[in-house]
Amino acid sequence: MPAAANQALSDFHPAARAPYVPRRRIHHRMPRALTIIGLVVLGALMYLGATMRPRPPVPPGRIRVAYWEKWTGFEADAMRRVVDAFNRRQERIWVDMLTVSQIDQKMSLATAGGTPPDVCGLWSANINVYAERGALMPLDDYLRRAGITRADYIPAYWDLCSYDGRMWGLPSTPASVALHWNKQLFRRAGLDPDRPPRTIEELDRYAERLTERTADGRVLRAGFMPAEPGWWNWSWGYYFGGRLWDGKARITADEAENVRAFRWVRSYSQKYGTQPLEIFRSGFGNFSSPQNAFLSDKVAMVLQGVWMANFIHKYAPQMGWGAAPFPVPADRPDLANLAYVECDTLCIPAGARHPREGFEFINYVNSIAGSEMLCGAQGKHTPLARTTAQFIRDHPNPYIKVFIEVAKRRRPFSTPQLGMWAEYSAEMTAAFDRVWLGQGGAPQVLRRVTARMQKKLDRELERRRVAKG
Repeated sequence: MPAAANQALSDFHPAARAPYVPRRRIHHRMPRALTIIGLVVLGALMYLGATMRPRPPVPPGRIRVAYWEKWTGFEADAMRRVVDAFNRRQERIWVDMLTVSQIDQKMSLATAGGTPPDVCGLWSANINVYAERGALMPLDDYLRRAGITRADYIPAYWDLCSYDGRMWGLPSTPASVALHWNKQLFRRAGLDPDRPPRTIEELDRYAERLTERTADGRVLRAGFMPAEPGWWNWSWGYYFGGRLWDGKARITADEAENVRAFRWVRSYSQKYGTQPLEIFRSGFGNFSSPQNAFLSDKVAMVLQGVWMANFIHKYAPQMGWGAAPFPVPADRPDLANLAYVECDTLCIPAGARHPREGFEFINYVNSIAGSEMLCGAQGKHTPLARTTAQFIRDHPNPYIKVFIEVAKRRRPFSTPQLGMWAEYSAEMTAAFDRVWLGQGGAPQVLRRVTARMQKKLDRELERRRVAKG
């Protein structure tokens, strides 16, 4: 789970998931041969540093599959149970799981150095970047032989592992987001605790009822804040029918729907006061703590992911809460049940020593038994099209069906598959801040983002064209 949630959320938090993008190239400062040698040495040292810790002995006659994963805590424990189950069910392969920090960077370096693991747990946002770099092995032939197709999955999660017409991984744990609301605060405000807002206009009215302020304007409780938790500030346009690029060659940050969304964002800081809201936000505690703004009753409604139930159970078990699809504008009923989706992926790095055995393990994780074992223990839904009744019945999140249904919707959205996404995301986040703080109008701010990012996209597309000959 993300860096913002003390790694319990690292699979979903944008800052933690963003693929590693070097800030500057070094090839112009040293000979290419020395650069390659340096990468090989550094990759080998990182690999050895990760694997020289005491490891359980591999049983005689087994092929050792080195598996690097980013998870820690209960998420890592959940996957270890799956690894143990796989190792017990057959006697040919032994999966050796190792938790690796900064896994995207270290996997890239280990691959460049010729010492990659056999399986690596990445984020779906890494797929297109590493596929273009030649750092991943395509899985199409393995999938064909195993009879695995898109029909076996919730389409959004299969598609997140696809790039340029090929499959570069399979999902391990997926996640979708939804509106979470505090039922006790709804009752206190005279609202039906079992009836969440269904439109943006209702959300605004509910927020006003739920917000508490002093006579001098100081905010004591917010009904809703577009700036909280602040992880997806780039994404608000999607809930108004917007998009950030056309999927081909054009950046669309300044299209009308995105402008409308950012004006809506600004309406909150205008209504309740930019300074009072910023002072109020400064008092929020860490996400993974009882002082979390939602868990401590400071914010009554928040956009959060399927993992949120884990933190409610741990830090606010007395809270009455609900989850439902995030509202959309009343004049856009076609957007109903829209949601942001992402997933963790299992990939085979280019140059892996045991790709066939690595895929056999990935296939097991993606079986109904393996997937439900892993995702149930992590408090998520599975990426599979079919789920057993027992999985739903025993799931720790009472609203798990909500997160499954929004992911199955015809048009969920996710992080754009752009190599320059880290820069684009940072630009959109900065644009959000400028509009939120009243430092610029939405049309002008987003127009500047579009102009800057279009230049970068043009260069990226030209590099792709040259690389393909």
